[in-house]
Amino acid sequence: MRIGKKDWFFIIIIAAVFGTFYLISGEETTKRVPLDNNHKASYEIFKKTGSKIEADKGCPACHYEPGGVPFPAKHPVKPKDGPSRCLFCHKLRLAGV
Repeated sequence: MRIGKKDWFFIIIIAAVFGTFYLISGEETTKRVPLDNNHKASYEIFKKTGSKIEADKGCPACHYEPGGVPFPAKHPVKPKDGPSRCLFCHKLRLAGV
């Protein structure tokens, strides 16, 4: 079976699309959750339940309370009625997570 001009054109287009996605992907810029005593409870909850949403429930105790850990200026705010989704962006320091 011979590859024709249309086939080569299609292959080049697909390679260009994948190449573009690879070039614009860049490095992950969000910080990982520190593996320290302050975050130990979140790691333990995640290991026990396997649920990031359950592990997220401990974040507001320090991060949203007045006098707590301040957020950077461009950090998105927590949804008014929704749950915290910290671990949607901030990854845990576990293998495969």
